[in-house]
Formats: sequence, C-alpha cells, structure tokens
Amino acid sequence: KMTQQMRDLQLAQARKPPGPSSPNAAKRLYRNLSGKFRVNYTSFDEGSLVGRGEKEKLRKSYLFQSNAALFEAVELQDLDRVQEMLKHYSPEELDLNTPNSEGLLPLDIAIMTNNAPIARALLQAGAKESPHFVSLESRSLHLSTLVREAEQRVNELMAQVVNEAPSADCSEKEKQLKAWEWRFRLYKRMKAGFEHARVPDAPSSVHLSVASSSSLQVTFWEPLSVNSAVVTKYKVEWSCSPTFSPLLGEAVIDKLKDLCFTIQGLVSGTAYHIRVSAYNMKGWGPPQASMPPFAIPSNWREYDGRAPRRRGQAEALDHLLGQVKTVHQHCICHEPCKNQPQSRKHSVSKSLKHLFHPGSKFLKTLKRGLYLTAIFYKDDNILVTHEDQIPVVEIDDTYSCLLMQDFLWLTKVSCMWDEILWLRQCVTVSQSSCSCILQTRFKMLLAISQMQGLLGIQDLGQVFFEPIKDKQGNILIVTLKEVKTNQTFESVRWVPICKLQTSRKSVSSPEEPTALDMLLISVQDKLAYHQRSSHALSAGLYLGYLKLCSAVDQIRVLVPEQLPNILCHVKIRSNPNISREEWEWLQKMASMEEPVPTEPEADRAQNPLFQELQVAIKELMTLVNIPLQEAKDFRLYSQEVLDFGDQVSFLLLLPPSDDVCTAPGQNNPYTPRSGFLTLPLQIFELGEER
Repeated sequence: KMTQQMRDLQLAQARKPPGPSSPNAAKRLYRNLSGKFRVNYTSFDEGSLVGRGEKEKLRKSYLFQSNAALFEAVELQDLDRVQEMLKHYSPEELDLNTPNSEGLLPLDIAIMTNNAPIARALLQAGAKESPHFVSLESRSLHLSTLVREAEQRVNELMAQVVNEAPSADCSEKEKQLKAWEWRFRLYKRMKAGFEHARVPDAPSSVHLSVASSSSLQVTFWEPLSVNSAVVTKYKVEWSCSPTFSPLLGEAVIDKLKDLCFTIQGLVSGTAYHIRVSAYNMKGWGPPQASMPPFAIPSNWREYDGRAPRRRGQAEALDHLLGQVKTVHQHCICHEPCKNQPQSRKHSVSKSLKHLFHPGSKFLKTLKRGLYLTAIFYKDDNILVTHEDQIPVVEIDDTYSCLLMQDFLWLTKVSCMWDEILWLRQCVTVSQSSCSCILQTRFKMLLAISQMQGLLGIQDLGQVFFEPIKDKQGNILIVTLKEVKTNQTFESVRWVPICKLQTSRKSVSSPEEPTALDMLLISVQDKLAYHQRSSHALSAGLYLGYLKLCSAVDQIRVLVPEQLPNILCHVKIRSNPNISREEWEWLQKMASMEEPVPTEPEADRAQNPLFQELQVAIKELMTLVNIPLQEAKDFRLYSQEVLDFGDQVSFLLLLPPSDDVCTAPGQNNPYTPRSGFLTLPLQIFELGEER
C-alpha cells in the first residue's frame, strides 16, 4: 500500500489542517497499485463538502493520509518522522493498531526489519503486533506470499514496459514498476529478518522486592541480546516452588514504558519464587530467576502487630468537634445564628464588588498596629482593590507586640475558615473572663470575618509562616491563596505583580520600609513558598534528617526551601514499603547500638536495604553540610516508619541526643548550605497535614 512515490508526501500532510491539502494525490497513488492494495476510498468534490456526512468523509480521508504517512515513515526507517507523528497524534488518530491490506501493522514492519528504535517508540505509544500471526508458520507463510506476489507483479509490469511503445500510459507503468520493485525489496528484507532472528535471551536482571503484606514488586531489564528481533512483551510467573511446579500465576506485560510489575493478592508470610521471560516474533526466550530468588509479602507493622498511628484520628476529631457544636448550639450566644442564612446571602450578593466600592473598609496605610492581608494570585497576577491596593484590614490598632502563641493559634484557625462565625460567637461568651489573650483572638476572628465579607470569599488560604514587622510598630499577618480556576468574578481587578511593585508610591524610606512595602518587595518569594509548600513527593522510601532549634517562645525545624512541608531528605528507593525482615534487621542494629552504616561491610553486602542506606546517608550528609565521619554518632529512629499515605514513607536520621535541638546561644558548627530555612514546628505540622 505504501510506495516509494510517497516520499514526496510531507509530514505536514499528516498534521491537523482544516482539511487534507490533496486527498486526490493519495487516491491516485493507491489506485495505481494492483488489487492487493485495495482501499475503500470514496471520491468526492472538495468544494461541495457541506453537512455532517461530508465532514465525516473529510475526517476519514485525513485519518487515511495520517495512517499512510505513518506506514511510509516506518518503511523508510525515518525515526524522527515517526516520533514527531506519535507526539502530535493519538493512536486512534493514526489508526496505530489497524492492519493494512497486507495484514501488517506498523510494529510488524519495524520488528521484521529489526529497527529497534522505531519499534520501541511504537511500543511505548501502545502499538501491537498483528493478531493474524498466530504461529511462526503463519508468519513465515504470510511473508513468503507477500514476496511471491510482489515478485510476480514486478515481472508483469517489467514485461509490459519492455513490450509497449513509449507513451503516457507506459510512463505510468514505469512508475508502478519502480514502486513494486521497492516493495519487493522491502518484503524480502522483512522475510530475511524473520528467518535470521532467534528467540531473545533472558532479561539481563530481575529484581524482587516486597511491596506490601499482600503484594510483591518485580522490576526487570532488557536482555543483553535480543538476537536480531525486538522484544515486544514480557511474562512474569510466580510459584511457591523453586521448580515452578505448580505455577500459581502469570502475567504478560505488553506496555513497555516501565519494565515493572506488581503482583497483587498474595498471602502474607508465604514465600514466592519469581521468574521473567522475554518474547519476540520468534517466541518466548528462557526465563530469568529473580534476585533474591524469593520474597515474602509483609509489612514492618507485622513485627509487633502495631496498628497505624493515625488510624481513626481524623474521624475522632470530627466527632469531637461535632459534640462541641452540639453543646453550644442552644447557647444564648448562638441566637443570632437563626438569621445567619439571610446575612450570608447579603454578604455573598455584595461579593467582590466591595473591592471597588468607595466605602470599603480596606486600608491603604498602616498606623502602628496588628493587621491582616489576603493575597490571591493567579499565574503572575494578583488581586487588588479598586485603589490598586492589596486587601488589608485592621485587627487591633493598640496591639504593638504579637505573641507567638496568638499567631500559631491563628494558623490553626486557617484550617476551618468556614467556621469563623461559630468560633467568634463562642469566644464572645468566653470574654467574660476579660482575658487579654481571648480579646486579641476575638479581634482576629472579627478581622477574618470582615475580610471574608468584603471579598465574598470564605477560604482565605494558607497563613505565611511568619508575620511581617517594621520599625514603625506595624505587624502584618499574610494569607496566601492560588486561584486555579478559570472562573471570572464580577468587577475583579487582576494586576500583574511587577506592575503593582513599580507603580506603588512608597511613603517610607528605603532604610525603614513599612510592612506593606516589605510585603510588595518580597511578595514573589512568598508566592514561591506557597506553591512549593503544596508539592508532593513521588512514591518511595525516603531518609529524613530531623534537626530542631529552640528559641524563647518556639521550636523551629530545618526544612528545604524547595519543599518546605517536608523534612530535609533524600530518596532511598522507589518502593515505599519496609518489609518485616528489613524492620527486624533495623531493630537488631538499634538494640546493639551500632552506628549508622556509612562504610561497606562484607558480611552485609547481600542486604539490599543496608546498601541503599549507605548511599542515602552519604548523600544526605553532603546535602546538610555535615562531615561523613560525624554521621557515625547519628542514629536511625527505630520506633516506627513514618507513613504518609500508601505511597510515601520515611526513615528518620537523628543527630546525637544532645544535638537534636540546638538551644539559644548554642554554637552549631555545621551550618547547612543555602537552600534551607527553619519553620515554627506548629507551622511545619500544619503544612505536613495539608
């Protein structure tokens, strides 16, 4: 179906134009070939395409050309062209797994011409082999038939060209002859490739690890030699017997983007043997046994039957909060709640219009006090009031010193923005004690309600980990929220951050900037922090470094700037599970008070976790700027593995007991390199939960 003449077709014809540039050119090309290249292709006038039926014909014509161009690129062994088509079009658009009139698929041509790069690209895109080749004999017979028919057609056209006088018809037959001669050579090359190929060698390596108490993970690598034929699938087999008799199960993997497979539904505590074999067009090669030769599904919790520490905690807290609400719902302080729906409706109706209402209570300047500001951003734009100001409301104009306990309390309140009205009413009753702390917190709740009402938005986002303080006695608490939706708000003004920074007229000197000026100067850093603090780790087991430092009113924890919601860490491996056997080894090492493994030891060389920890500890010590010899005094936390969901787990590396937390004034000889910061411990815990 493809001929040498199709080299003149440009790749642009396979892209998505409004319509095919010349479908008749493709028709003529394929009509010139003999009956073996039959294609159901309906002729139509491009100028009369009107209506749904004609558009469907146009779409099919376009898909036909895309499929034809892909076949041509594979046959011409044009890797760049194949990769570009696979990048821009889906398998459905290319008809990737629809056989042509010869019963061949693009992958068949690639593997029988032994073009490994193109075959791998097709396999990763989801290409399959033709289902017509059910046996080696059927494939051999099919190729022989194609070669014989192509040779016969070449001979027929050769005779016609020799015997006919020069004419336009003769010139057309010469073109057909060249096309068939090229196809004859292609089929012979495919037949020779098939005949010389052998079954592939065994996979070069098979690694077995324990994924959970009921599953094992198998990772394998390509054979060192595929014997002139590309591997198109793998088979994983498992059994309780080293002879694999009886066989408990098998799985065929034909999606080769990741050579990894997880065997599910296994029995905890039972040893399973695993082997993997490779397949090419000549059949299955010999199997490769896994390393280690067997594994037992298990989890570290089975060592002492420990239940997950956080199991049921979220439900228990929700239940406790419900009980508190039930106790307070008949309280006199909640009588105004009866009118809450009407009040809320009124607030929402005003919505963001208040941003541009001259009577809004947003502040333009600060006058020695405690304030709240909310930063909403989208891409490089920030939400501002009608006066091009970041929304700011006053908390307390007589409060010149923010206590850390009040600030940390506010960060916890940020986890329940929707409950501000209820919290405010509860604190109102408690004010009878005339506590200064309660009065301050009540004013914070009032300011939050005011901000929510003026913006018409309940969720004010995440509280930045430290307030901004200036020399004029102003304290600015900052909340950050990214707007990801394409929702359009009425009368909202989005301003580019850079424009806001350059257009604002500062009322302070560079030596003593106000808190608002300090906010604008550092707003991009704060947005970067907010975005990074929501990033998640990829699945795996990590080694974390716990380092604290204390102050008069708080404890802070060392974290990386790029991921401030996680401890300083390095990745140990992609499998997050710690098996029971691995945990037993860690417990034994802890009970013997052995130092952490920093140097290789011959008797432990066969322990994969030991080797992985060696590499991870060296990398982590380099990261936090601690000499490796100092790590000999460090300890692995052996009370538990820290599980964050099902896909991420941590082992903790601890300094000596006296150095876990650096006291005020205590010298720390090993200062981490740039790229780290210290967060208040409560802020870190909240970020971890988010």
